[in-house]
Amino acid sequence: MRTRISSGSTFETDIGYSRAIIDGDWVFVSGTTGFDYATMTISPNVREQAEQTMRNIAGILREAGCDFADVVRVRYLLPSAADFPACRPVLKRYFEDIRPAATMMAVGLADPRMKIEIEVTARRSG
Repeated sequence: MRTRISSGSTFETDIGYSRAIIDGDWVFVSGTTGFDYATMTISPNVREQAEQTMRNIAGILREAGCDFADVVRVRYLLPSAADFPACRPVLKRYFEDIRPAATMMAVGLADPRMKIEIEVTARRSG
């Protein structure tokens, strides 16, 4: 059974995608950024964006019935690879003990205010 999860972000309706898809035990979380979806604001600081992004992902994982311990894959997307070291302490706090497969890529993002986008795949252990 496939279930869609929405964060309420206008990006989802404007572009036509889901924040996450649950398919059986698998949870696929779309690229998520540091926007505070309640206010649609974003910090100009990459570390603060990383922190908000992880909070956004945590909420989606909870809604899907899992948490960071269930994450098996993570992709970090940044316009500037030079910004990645500033994010590492935040990412380490969430993933240090989990150690999912991970990739960091320097890519263009949809909005110039975005400094990091994170995508995760989890498998519910439930």
